[in-house]
Amino acid sequence: MQKLSKLLVFILLFTSCGSIRKPNVVIFLTDDQGTLDANCFGSKHLITPNIDKLAATGVRFTQAYAHTVCPPSRASLITGRHPQRSGVWNWTQGNMSSSKGINMALEEITIAEALKVEGYQTALFGKWHLGAHPDYGPKKQGFDEFFGIRNGFIDNYNFFFLHDSGYYDLYEGTTQVQMRERYFPELMIERSLKFIDENKDQPFLLYIPFNIPHYPEQAIKEHEELYKDVKDPTSRSYGAIVTTTDYYIGQVIDKLEEYSLRNNTIIVFTSDNGHSEEIGYRISIDNHKSGYPKGHFYGASGGGSTGKWIGQKGSFLEGGIRVPAIISYPGKLPKGIVRGQIVTVMDWFPTILALLGIERPSNAPKFDGFDILPIIENENTKSQHSTLHFGWGNKWAVREGDWKLIGIDGKPFSGNRELVTLEDKNQQVTLHNLAEDMPELKDHYKYQPEIVARLRNLHESWVKDVRR
Repeated sequence: MQKLSKLLVFILLFTSCGSIRKPNVVIFLTDDQGTLDANCFGSKHLITPNIDKLAATGVRFTQAYAHTVCPPSRASLITGRHPQRSGVWNWTQGNMSSSKGINMALEEITIAEALKVEGYQTALFGKWHLGAHPDYGPKKQGFDEFFGIRNGFIDNYNFFFLHDSGYYDLYEGTTQVQMRERYFPELMIERSLKFIDENKDQPFLLYIPFNIPHYPEQAIKEHEELYKDVKDPTSRSYGAIVTTTDYYIGQVIDKLEEYSLRNNTIIVFTSDNGHSEEIGYRISIDNHKSGYPKGHFYGASGGGSTGKWIGQKGSFLEGGIRVPAIISYPGKLPKGIVRGQIVTVMDWFPTILALLGIERPSNAPKFDGFDILPIIENENTKSQHSTLHFGWGNKWAVREGDWKLIGIDGKPFSGNRELVTLEDKNQQVTLHNLAEDMPELKDHYKYQPEIVARLRNLHESWVKDVRR
């Protein structure tokens, strides 16, 4: 009897510590955090102790790619596919009272839908930006809970979208909620912590897509003080909002540690695109719905660092698409290692499924991303991405090896667009070699016609493949 009692106690302890429980999944997606914009990625002045902690307890990637703007990266992250397959080839619908824009196709199977059928509780607190129509959105695609903004950005204290005449954008599901004077990043993290409190005893997926460090750069005051001696005003402003972002990441990590869940939680950290240099935005009209006067500045500071790379959000230069990325799972993955192989935002979904031992749902279309566990396990394993493809509006890029072709077509990418030929006068094309000491400063287009033709053919084949 005594032996039996001891066995029962052991079983209870074994279960309670989470050893046989399915791992939790937490995904942090920051907004407009550039290529090198964390201390662990090489920044000389940014204060990011919590992102650095993730790197120390996980795997840091130096050649990770997202997209050049918010919606396509977010679509790719939660579907594991090129955003064009879900119809996200241009700006999504933002205002729920307007029909302008597109919505991510409901036929896509998201990571929330895949984990929900495996018994996971699922939640998204933060920025959706994949279409605001009430017939679409997070709760239509596998998330049990959604609190946040449905469009691209807001003033963090009054929750108004600031472009054009403005509109209010804060929702619980599809129901507008009023919470004036509270700080939005704090609100979304409060909900995240509450969700962990309520689901600590069962497996969960918690997706936290931040709206910061995206403009307006409204950092916590104490974080602004940390940068008061930085001479460059853009570095001061951007540094403070990055540290604020890092602070809220730390609150979630601390909550996981409070319940001894950290070792059994997969954490992915990455950004949706490079840093923003949209420095000119000001309120353009009198009587703006937000209450701000005409001329009020709300644009980006222009801070952010890319090292030897050039470019920023909105371009297909490396500074626009190369992003910080970390995966940390202390209970299973190695700690404090760095990988230089190509990985993409599309890889996180299949990689998480592999870590969980879950097959791709039978009703889910084929992934464009790959399970990157072989890369994590062996630094000599080659990336499965032999080519990289990007498309947004009429802009596109294709990379093969060290060569990257960037183009602007005369017509935007859409489901029925005709490809523009190389000879079209409305098309601009540049060719770059990423292996050069100063990559992307030199255009090889005129001198490498065979490479241009090969990459162009790859691009045209890809367009035909992803067209909905």
